[in-house]
Amino acid sequence: MPYIVYNSRMKLTRDIRLLFSTRMVRLFAYGFLSVVLVLYLAEAGLGEGQIGLLLTLTLVGDTAISLWITTNADRLGRRRMLVAGSVLMIFAGSLFILTRNFYVLLLAAMIGVISPSGNEVGPFLSIEQAALSQLLPDERRTQVFSWYNLVGSFATALGALVGGVGAQALQGLGYAAGASYRMVLMGYASLGIVLILLFLRLSQAVEVPKEAVTGAKPQKVFLGLHQSRGVIFRLAALFSLDAFAGGLVVQSLVAYWFHLRFGVEPAVLGSIFFGANILAGISALSAAWVAKRIGLINTMVFTHLPSNILLILVPFMPTLPLAILMLLMRFSISQMDVPTRQSYTMAVVAPDERSAASGITGIARTIGAALSPIFTGLFLTNPLLLGLPFVLAGSLKIVYDLILYRSFRAIKPPEENL
Repeated sequence: MPYIVYNSRMKLTRDIRLLFSTRMVRLFAYGFLSVVLVLYLAEAGLGEGQIGLLLTLTLVGDTAISLWITTNADRLGRRRMLVAGSVLMIFAGSLFILTRNFYVLLLAAMIGVISPSGNEVGPFLSIEQAALSQLLPDERRTQVFSWYNLVGSFATALGALVGGVGAQALQGLGYAAGASYRMVLMGYASLGIVLILLFLRLSQAVEVPKEAVTGAKPQKVFLGLHQSRGVIFRLAALFSLDAFAGGLVVQSLVAYWFHLRFGVEPAVLGSIFFGANILAGISALSAAWVAKRIGLINTMVFTHLPSNILLILVPFMPTLPLAILMLLMRFSISQMDVPTRQSYTMAVVAPDERSAASGITGIARTIGAALSPIFTGLFLTNPLLLGLPFVLAGSLKIVYDLILYRSFRAIKPPEENL
């Protein structure tokens, strides 16, 4: 491979280090905001139903913009599209700071890039994965994706801790709650500027190879896909179901649930999700080791099933420590399917389909996740239904696991056919 040098400790090139850096900055920003986002909206006077609608439209708007960016990134330039996504992140954060008007916030949510879950949104992940896959041999892809997810989880964890503790500290210094949350939003928008500076340093090596551009083109291309359309659309449908279930329990809403159920303050919420995301990162790192032995699809399914059972148990815990324990146990195994899912998607498509494939499956996840927060918002208005999002999310994820295994266990990535 001309762009990467490996030794026994897997020395990474400058471009890969930059992509890891942008992942860390971005996920820190998402975690930083996620713990206080719903608290900020509630402080701004929005009701639970309005908050659920706004979070839903945040993801709906992100879907349309990300679809265009990711399906055109290989043609228009991956670096250029990554910078465009960073600009939209700054735009959203800035408008949230400047107004409490519900309709202006809806506009910012639909056009800009904001993560209510602390997880990836926008076009970034899809394009970065395509670039990483291009720089890596097949046998290293899952391992590097595991580290990529690990640093992201750690960054999200640190961001959640800093956001929650920082807001609490500002309130202790005399700031009003709303003012402390706006300071967090200012930090979020500022990190968008940092992303732009990092993306501009990427080299031409992250773009689609010239031979893939100048070679023979397939006769039919739809949304950037040609030979892999069937597989990707089937995966996208399943990923959408999984994301719909996950959207019922996004980090911002789970933080709000802990606040409603047990009266947990922002600093404690930050600590809870710091621990949860650290465990998630560790679980993602172990995914490569497991996948090497049992395969990508088996790893995706057989590690996901028990985590969903633990998710269902969270609202049935009678005390805060037990609820936290169930949540942390769930996070300790919940992310092993993430790098394996990403690696599998990159493995079953042609090089010039990677941004589009990752974008379409990622956007399918965004669509699924966009539909569910509005239901959780309604559930949280009724004390009798507070636990329902956890039960529905876990049950639907189990259905997803079983269908995925039945449909794709026979389709192997190249490294499993050696």
